[in-house]
Amino acid sequence: MPQMSPLFWLNLFIFFLLGFLLFIITNYFIKPPLKVLTLSENLINLEKTWKW
Repeated sequence: MPQMSPLFWLNLFIFFLLGFLLFIITNYFIKPPLKVLTLSENLINLEKTWKW
């Protein structure tokens, strides 16, 4: 079995690292955060009527 030179290992590592980073970044931006949506809805419902 032939050995891979260190440059090929470096290229392979960089290729998989860039693919992994691209996967992580796209998953981070693909859906909106749910906490912000539920927080804005709860603030509207928590308004109180004051009886003076």
